[in-house]
Amino acid sequence: MQAVFKETRATLLLAIPIVIGQLSQMLMGVTDSVMIGRVGTVPLAASAFGGGVYNVFFIIGIGLLTPVAVFASRSHGAGRLDEAGEYLRHGLVIAGLASLLEIAVIVFLGFRLEWFQQPPEVLAAVNPFFLLIGASLLPSLTYIALRQFAESMGRPWVPLSVIVCSVMLNVLLNWLFIYGHWGAPRLGLAGAGLATLIARTTGSLVIFTWLRLDPGFRSAWPRHWFAPLSWARTRQMLSVGLPTSGSLMFEGGAFAAAAVMMGWLGTVPLAAHQIAISCAALTFMVALGIAMAVGMRTSAAVGAGEHARLRPIWIGGVGLGLGFSVGFTVLLFFYGRTIAGMFISDPRVIPVAATLLGIAAVFQIFDGSQVINSAALRGLTDVRIPAVITFVAYWVVALPLGYLLGMRAGLGASGIWIGLASGLAVASVVLGARFFRLTRRGGQAGA
Repeated sequence: MQAVFKETRATLLLAIPIVIGQLSQMLMGVTDSVMIGRVGTVPLAASAFGGGVYNVFFIIGIGLLTPVAVFASRSHGAGRLDEAGEYLRHGLVIAGLASLLEIAVIVFLGFRLEWFQQPPEVLAAVNPFFLLIGASLLPSLTYIALRQFAESMGRPWVPLSVIVCSVMLNVLLNWLFIYGHWGAPRLGLAGAGLATLIARTTGSLVIFTWLRLDPGFRSAWPRHWFAPLSWARTRQMLSVGLPTSGSLMFEGGAFAAAAVMMGWLGTVPLAAHQIAISCAALTFMVALGIAMAVGMRTSAAVGAGEHARLRPIWIGGVGLGLGFSVGFTVLLFFYGRTIAGMFISDPRVIPVAATLLGIAAVFQIFDGSQVINSAALRGLTDVRIPAVITFVAYWVVALPLGYLLGMRAGLGASGIWIGLASGLAVASVVLGARFFRLTRRGGQAGA
């Protein structure tokens, strides 16, 4: 038990700046929703649809870049700092190529959004916003690779400051471009997309400049940026990144599909879904930050050959995640209507959003534990079986159940969210059981 307390404290110290950074990054989307909601229900619904489709591409990129954190942490734990820098260099190349490919697909989809059978008023409003946030993939993925490298080296506070400043810049630019203040054009929903693109580009340039100039990174900073890439290292990173990307795509794709189904129900359920998912995603950032710390610490423990620390790190991380999740459950369950009213004044949307927030109060407990379990398994480089588990949880359990309850049984938006909660519960239990089994003999498996 003493080992668990020791590891929990160390995980919390690493997680605090990461959590604040994740919350700040998510606040960019939440402030977008709040400020767009003041324009009207249709723009808010359009942002839900466009943002839901965009998020599928975003999380695919996050998965591909996960190896930067995994292998840079492992190299740092083993004292091989120059090797950590090479993982950053390879990760930035992967980020660039992946984002350019995904942007091309987003541009293609931008002219085919009618395929998703959304309300006509939503389709008429969404395209400029969708293309602008799609263009922000390149700076977003670049920033993620750089931030993960800094955090793996034990330097999480400056990335936190950068993202906080980016959020503040995004709010200012939203105020200018959504509403047309200070002589700026009044762009409405498209203004939110433009603000996001500028803020994310600025943040990625700032964090790169800091890493390049900070003497503390000199021994780990890549020395030969234009040297040929190592195919062995690239293959090693993709062997982790592709299955991880698949796992995240199964989860994110399920939530995007849920947004599409909400659009089949109408503009009001879609707008309510955007409010609820924004709040749930914001509270989820706490568990995600803890998960990132757990993943880095398990990777470092493997790199240092300290396998006996793996299970205490995991137990402490899950305990922290559950503790925060329970607190947020109380908040969302009892104050859902008040929170929904902060986003929009439409009396048709508020009660639907409040109901969804009540369901989110329950499912985030499972969501928090499953993301921590997934990160712990990635620290062991165990990614293939977890990808299968997440596919089953979201595409065999969550979506079919949500469709049956929401579209066939008449429960509407609530039924779709109950399906999502069920899939999260399955993922949480099975992934946790897998980590427990792999570490029963000191954590040798996956190392």
